[in-house]
Amino acid sequence: MRQTWLVKTKGRTVALRPDVSRERLTVGWEVVEAASAEGLGFDPAAFSKRGRSTCLVCGASVDGNYVKAEGRAGRIGIRPLAAVVPTASGRGRYYLAAGDYSEPSDEECEAVLQGLVVEPPEEPVPNDTRDFRTQLYGLTRFRDLFTPRQLATLCAFAQSVRETYEEMRTEGMEEKRAEAVAACLGLTLNRVIDRNTTLSVWTENGQKIQSTHARQALPMVWDFAEANPFGGSLADARDYAANIGDIVESLATTGRVVDLQRTSATQLPHHDAVFDAVITDPPYYDNISYADLSDFFYVWLKRSIGFLFPEHLDGELTPKRREAIMAPYRHSGDKAAARAFYEQEMAAAFAEAHRVLKPGAPLVCVYAHKTTLGWASLVEALRQARFLITEAWPMDTEHTKALKARTASLASSIFLVARRRDTDEVGQYADVRGELDEVIAERLDRLTAAGVAGSDLVIAAIGAGLRPFTRYAYVELPNGEELPTVAFLEEVQQKVLNAVLSRVHGLSDGVTAIDAATRYYVFARFSYGYADVDFDEANNLARTAGLELDDLKRSIPPLAGIGKGKVHLADYSERGSVPELGLVPDGDGQPRVIDVLHGLLWRAAHEPAALRGYLDEARPDPHKLRLVAQALQGKGLRAEGENKPAEAQACERLLGAWRTLVDDNLLSGS
Repeated sequence: MRQTWLVKTKGRTVALRPDVSRERLTVGWEVVEAASAEGLGFDPAAFSKRGRSTCLVCGASVDGNYVKAEGRAGRIGIRPLAAVVPTASGRGRYYLAAGDYSEPSDEECEAVLQGLVVEPPEEPVPNDTRDFRTQLYGLTRFRDLFTPRQLATLCAFAQSVRETYEEMRTEGMEEKRAEAVAACLGLTLNRVIDRNTTLSVWTENGQKIQSTHARQALPMVWDFAEANPFGGSLADARDYAANIGDIVESLATTGRVVDLQRTSATQLPHHDAVFDAVITDPPYYDNISYADLSDFFYVWLKRSIGFLFPEHLDGELTPKRREAIMAPYRHSGDKAAARAFYEQEMAAAFAEAHRVLKPGAPLVCVYAHKTTLGWASLVEALRQARFLITEAWPMDTEHTKALKARTASLASSIFLVARRRDTDEVGQYADVRGELDEVIAERLDRLTAAGVAGSDLVIAAIGAGLRPFTRYAYVELPNGEELPTVAFLEEVQQKVLNAVLSRVHGLSDGVTAIDAATRYYVFARFSYGYADVDFDEANNLARTAGLELDDLKRSIPPLAGIGKGKVHLADYSERGSVPELGLVPDGDGQPRVIDVLHGLLWRAAHEPAALRGYLDEARPDPHKLRLVAQALQGKGLRAEGENKPAEAQACERLLGAWRTLVDDNLLSGS
């Protein structure tokens, strides 16, 4: 068990404390409440860490391998801990420890299942994807992801969808209408299921149950929560049904006729040049195993409405053989083969889009991946399909909470706009490079003015730089070899970063020069990263910025440390907690930008409630602050397996929420 928190809010904490009897070899639980976490008298989060536990009775250490072995042997069970029950008024909650309330036995749940036609899902959980972990613990079938009570309830729901369809037909409802209503009920059931598994986590801050797919994976979960689908709260089936009804009603008022087809993107059933636009949100390289994730819902749709749609729901699981993702586990672990397959399928799909588009009509491709190889594969597929990329714009399409664990995804999606390229002309490297600088400068100006920042800014500028590259069938280097897409992306990215760095110097767009210490810090990070640097090299760079390293050493807190011939630049995690950082003017009467940024980054990570007061007192120039953060966040695209330094990641997070964390707080304090 990982933790026993029930409530964790300001002024109130509730958790379960173990009641251990070494004589009886038992562990019970009691509800403990206090005004603060310290007042509880124990740490509710100090139970299991990284798969290792300690027996509460005898103190023996239990490692993750032992637990996995026990699970595979079928010796992992489920034990109730507590119930959260709404009060009669609905404005509060009771917290009851196990034993203080009744619940059906496993035998009673099994008896319900025996009386149903619909049976629990015996289909196997995919065991070769990196994002599924339950099989390691013996949970190998989809039915293993549910408690007996959940299985009895959900199978009864699925059977009721079938029975409701038959009742509607018996009462004279038109067949297609009854089919549509049943389909909506099947979707309602899937929404109920998403918050009624043994993988749904209780969040003590909001006192809610996260969905099973809060992140696009099936990780192993130890302390889970199940919702009452009739409880009038989150995950109530009636609310889901009403919500889907509202959606259908709002769509019906548009009067538009939609033709929906299930087909392969590589073999479209349409004539040539018939569409005014093709808009697609393609698979994001290796980021998500879409079909594997779909199996979770597919097995339940089969049981609720599969009889209505046998042409779509007649397989054991979803089809995967031609799924366009970069999945080495489907190619015997061969990454090169997996990438080649992905590019081949994407190119075939884009070639079909090229065929069905009218001359001059756009292809809009939505993308939110940020690895160099992911982008290179997409760009290469578009180019092979004879598309010219003309525009790239970021748009807010993602829910920030859903992105926390998706390190290869952007906070926004990039909308690439392409048009048919009807020539196979070969471009020259010198011509392409000559056009790049103009494109990047123009796009950085427009995007910055529009409030775009962070990786979105860098990658959107990179996307715009694809125009001079993709106007040709391929680009020829001076030695006659073809310029690889990956190499071009790296060059564009470097040019974008150089353009951002020039703005830190105040060389463009009318920015007043940023203080010397900040300029030095940015260029030192750009030149040396986060490793300590030889004194002579660091000192030479300081002198070019008009600084002495001793000045940085004497600042409070020090920006630089000198010892044993090395210079260590301190980042935000080492400096940000000092209360006066960024609030003390330097020689020009203004706080140094890097000091304010370090103070801001630290508070954003540790004391977000203090941001408004800090910014109100520091009163920084937001444009300068943003430029420096943009430079320190570094590259937008990364190589596979590459991790950004902690400060670069912190800048990226800050820039992604700039409007909320900085602009709104500065305005409220003015």
